[in-house]
Amino acid sequence: MAKAKTIYTCTECGGQSPKWQGQCPACNAWNTLVETIAESAKPRFASLAATSTAQFLHDVEASEESRIATDIGELDRVLGGGLVPGGVTLIGGDPGIGKSTLLLQALAGLSGRLKTLYVSGEESARQVALRARRLSLPETNLPVLPEIRLEAILAQLAEMKPEVAVIDSIQTVYSEALTSAPGSVAQVRECAAQLTRHAKQTGTAIILVGHVTKEGAIAGPRVLEHIVDTVLYFEGDTGSSFRLVRAFKNRFGAVNEIGVFAMTEKGLKGVSNPSAIFLSRHGEPVPGSCVLVTQEGTRPLLVEIQALVDASHAPSPRRLSVGLEQNRLAMLLAVLHRHAGIACFDQDVFVNAVGGVKISEPAADLAVLAAIVSSLRSQPLPDKLVMFGEVGLAGEIRPVQRGQERLKEAAKLGFTQAIVPAANQPKQKIPGMAIHPVHRLDGAIHFFRENRTH
Repeated sequence: MAKAKTIYTCTECGGQSPKWQGQCPACNAWNTLVETIAESAKPRFASLAATSTAQFLHDVEASEESRIATDIGELDRVLGGGLVPGGVTLIGGDPGIGKSTLLLQALAGLSGRLKTLYVSGEESARQVALRARRLSLPETNLPVLPEIRLEAILAQLAEMKPEVAVIDSIQTVYSEALTSAPGSVAQVRECAAQLTRHAKQTGTAIILVGHVTKEGAIAGPRVLEHIVDTVLYFEGDTGSSFRLVRAFKNRFGAVNEIGVFAMTEKGLKGVSNPSAIFLSRHGEPVPGSCVLVTQEGTRPLLVEIQALVDASHAPSPRRLSVGLEQNRLAMLLAVLHRHAGIACFDQDVFVNAVGGVKISEPAADLAVLAAIVSSLRSQPLPDKLVMFGEVGLAGEIRPVQRGQERLKEAAKLGFTQAIVPAANQPKQKIPGMAIHPVHRLDGAIHFFRENRTH
């Protein structure tokens, strides 16, 4: 019997190499090549569409996709209004963060009016039933299939014709067409492609659960994220009661949209006012605290930015940021020194976004610098003050998108003052809020110095 031919596959990009080497030749990642058995070429791929003829765009019927509401408001928000028939959603997150719980809640709510199917490759039917009873969910119309063989899952999907199906998880499913183990690059890629083909042909909305690596990315090649229509990630500390679901890719809605959930004894409950999580309740104004109005997808959020500036006793001062980009912090400190005359080269600077939220937009620049100056001078900022704005290297305050919506959200929560870029000054007055437009960084710092709380 001839020896089976082996190849080496990259776990990051899926690239193949005939021999092992320390660095992947395709994506240049280190220590990612794993040994797999080369598969024989079999014509196992079917057409994704019913027709393969070219069509003119004006002849194609372009109608808005109908949505399947899950009755979980925060989940529908992240999805862009609900599940899309024929759409494939990939949801990932750390172990124990609540992926299976949330999807079981969603399917239990949908099973009363739609045909659903919950495929569990990690738990037995008894374990799923115990989880449903613990969450006090209706179990009568929810079919459960404990199966990991792809061909058996596809046969059940073809027989039952559910409108919504959950595969928990894609890393446990294997295809008989391949000899590699479940969870390998080839198996994950093949099973996801076959399930996607079935979803597009039948109009079934399929949700795939994906395990994550220790770095936080979905296990398997990144090609998995390209195959599906929507990619959601669970964020948050398992020790905290709050969970964030963020959309990283969505063909049917906004990216970076977040949904906020609270973990309770009865499962995950949506939080209607998430800004309350990210704001601390101080008895009186404290130095080093500033409220930022950030934009997450289509939702404005109020987040407290905290800074601590302390004298450094080391040759090189520390620069640490949690929830914000560290390189950007170093750049902002240089701008603060050059254009506002405030030096921090002999100070340790620590910046934190309250509540575990991750802020990636540059609109946080002004709030970060205000919190740093407030901590450095031990001067609290004015009460009921919010701010946002991008700080350029020339010291100018650049405008940000959706300024009007940010100010309306802050006014709704009781804030009375706002420092905004001059280009974001609203044309119509917002009731109960005094707007202070600024052009440059030194002007903004001068304002809250003159108006500080004693």
